[in-house]
Amino acid sequence: MFGYSFRQLIISLLLLFLSMSAFFGCRLPGSEEVEPFREEPGQGEGELALPPGLEAEPGQEPVLRVYIAEEGAVKEMPMEEYIAGVVAGEMDLDWPIEALAAQAIIARTFTLQKIVEEGGVSDKNAHASTDIEEFQAYNAAEITERVRKAVGMTRGKVAVHKNEYIRGWFSAYAGPRTALADEGLGFDEGNPPYIHIVESPGKRIVPEEEGEWEHQFDLEEVRQAVLEQTGKDPGPVEKVEIVEKGPSGRATLLRINDEEIEAPDFRLALGSTEMRSTFLEELELEEGMLKMAGTGYGHGVGMCQWGARAMAEEGKTHEEIVSYFYKDVDIVKIWD
Repeated sequence: MFGYSFRQLIISLLLLFLSMSAFFGCRLPGSEEVEPFREEPGQGEGELALPPGLEAEPGQEPVLRVYIAEEGAVKEMPMEEYIAGVVAGEMDLDWPIEALAAQAIIARTFTLQKIVEEGGVSDKNAHASTDIEEFQAYNAAEITERVRKAVGMTRGKVAVHKNEYIRGWFSAYAGPRTALADEGLGFDEGNPPYIHIVESPGKRIVPEEEGEWEHQFDLEEVRQAVLEQTGKDPGPVEKVEIVEKGPSGRATLLRINDEEIEAPDFRLALGSTEMRSTFLEELELEEGMLKMAGTGYGHGVGMCQWGARAMAEEGKTHEEIVSYFYKDVDIVKIWD
């Protein structure tokens, strides 16, 4: 009737569709590409979701159940109130506001990531805890107006990599440079792509007594530390040496007599406030003691707090600080 067979009609329509697709760059007219992250709360697809059980109304902050270790009770509080207590507990209150703000972003991210990956503090039926062994430091009594300002200016902001909350590791002072996760923490799940080694600006300003350390350990204490972490008794300590170092220069593996132990585990067993870091500059047996000396305070992975202070004093913003210490991250706002 129209000079076309049914087959010819189908072929013609197919050719027309292909030509339109090529003209519009493989998208139909009027379609829009979905942005991977949102800049404002409540935008379209690809949103960074809150963990199950922590949902809130669009644009609103969630309410956390926080285990107050000092009271042995769970208390509900808005997320931002909790973050203010963490910032007050984790950083010197007199430091530049941009350093405090960077700490707020990392504290918020750390909290959400831990809830997503580990269910928070499930044995306490809580999302977070004020026990530093379980979560982050927390000190509500030290919250000041400067802390509230820092938290307020970053309200709802978190650091993400490929639309997932990053592991917000940080330490007091990374020494001359930060560490990869395996060498600094003994993390055995593979180094996250956003954790990298960078020079710490903190080395320019950190006081010597804060940046350098030395301590003498009783040899029986050393022996017990190895036994505790490895399950093997090295015997009376007669020899201590560094077997391996990581790419940042930190010790990663030590040998006590004939027994090997990972340096991060050894540090925790001896005490992280005595063996402040695994960035060792001296390791020797002396007069029946193990003498150690080094630089840095903490595991050195992620943000260096003294480095954050130095960058803030140089005029860097909180977002620039976070983006320096964590590679290829986006800072997104997930509630107003």
